[in-house]
Amino acid sequence: MFSIDEEITRPTYLEVSIPNFRYNIAQIRKKVGEGVEIMPVIKANAYGTYLNRRMDVINDFNIVAVANVDEAVYLRKLGFKKEIFVLNQPYETEINKIIQYDIAVGISSNDFANALNAAGKPVHVHVEIGTGMGRTGIHPNRVEEYFGYLADNVIVDGIYTHFSSADNDDEYSMKQLASFRRALETAERLKGKLKYVHAAASNALINYPDARFNMVRPGLIMYGYPTADDTLEKIDLKPVASLKSHISFLKDVKAGTSVGYNRSYITDRPSKIATVPIGYADGMRRTFSNGWPVFINGHKAPIVGKVCMDSFMVDVTDLPEVHLDDEVIIWDDVHIGLQDLADKCDTITYEILCGVSDRVPRKFIV
Repeated sequence: MFSIDEEITRPTYLEVSIPNFRYNIAQIRKKVGEGVEIMPVIKANAYGTYLNRRMDVINDFNIVAVANVDEAVYLRKLGFKKEIFVLNQPYETEINKIIQYDIAVGISSNDFANALNAAGKPVHVHVEIGTGMGRTGIHPNRVEEYFGYLADNVIVDGIYTHFSSADNDDEYSMKQLASFRRALETAERLKGKLKYVHAAASNALINYPDARFNMVRPGLIMYGYPTADDTLEKIDLKPVASLKSHISFLKDVKAGTSVGYNRSYITDRPSKIATVPIGYADGMRRTFSNGWPVFINGHKAPIVGKVCMDSFMVDVTDLPEVHLDDEVIIWDDVHIGLQDLADKCDTITYEILCGVSDRVPRKFIV
C-alpha cells in the first residue's frame, strides 16, 4: 500500500482535488442548514480517494463514519482524536479494540448488546432501527425491549436507520421515515434527547428535508458524483477524482499484427500502438478491452487487445501527435465520465471509484 506522503514516481495515479471536496461539503452544508451535523462517510478509504488519510481534511468534522472497526483504528493511529462511528455492528471479538480506541459503534443484536454489557467498561453506541432496508437493525416495535438489554456501561449516543430507495420510491421512503419516527419517540421517552439522530445518506438528505434530523451521512455526493439521474439538478457538485496514466511504450506495427492476449485484436492497417501502464490489478476492468476510449492530447483513442493485469494498449494511429510519456486520461468527468465507465460495466459509479486498487498512488491537488 502506498503512503500518501511518499513521492509519486509511478506514471499512473488517481488525482484527487481537495478544493473540490471542500466545495461539495459547502454545498451540502448549504442544503441541510447550519443546525445539522455533517458526518462524512469515509469508509473504503473514503470511496477510494484516500481522503480519510488527510488529517487536514477530516479534522474539519466533529464526527466521521466508517464501515468497520479496523478502519476506525486506522484513523486513530493516524491521529484523528474526534468521534468515530462504525456504521455496521462489529464482531464480539473486536470489543476490546472498540473500548481501547474509544470508538462508537452501531448495534442491533441481542448477543452483541449482551457482550457489551459483559465488558463492563463504558462504550458508546448508536442503536440501528430496521425500517425496511432488509439488512440489519431492530424492529421499531422492539425499541423498549432492546433498550432494556443495555447495561449502564453501554452509553446510547444515537439512533439511526437507512433508506433503501430514497432515490426512486417516495412512498416506501415515507413509510420508513414514519417507522423511524415511531422508534425515535420511544427511544427518547426512555433515554431523553439523544445526541445524534440520523437517517439520511446522500439521496435522503437531498430529497427529504424531514429526514435530516440533527445529523446527515453524505457519501458519494461528497466526492462529487451523482447518486441519481436528477442529483445535479438539486445540488451543485464537483468531481474530486481523475484516473490518469502516461504512455510508457510506443511502436509502429504492420497490418496483420496481433495485439495482446489471445490475439483478440489484429491490426488491419499499419498502426502506431501505445502501451499504458495500468491494468486490471489497478482497477482497469477487462470490460474495457477492444474499443473503449481513453483521452490523449485532446483526442479519444481506442483500447485495442485485452486489458492486461498491469497495462493496456491503445491505437494512437489517428492522433495528430503522440509521444512517449504523454498523459492518458482514463476518466476525469470532463472528457470521459465515471458514469460512462460504470454503465459499460453494468455497475454503479461507487464500484468503479472504490475499485481503484491500493497500488495506484493518490496525488492530492491542494
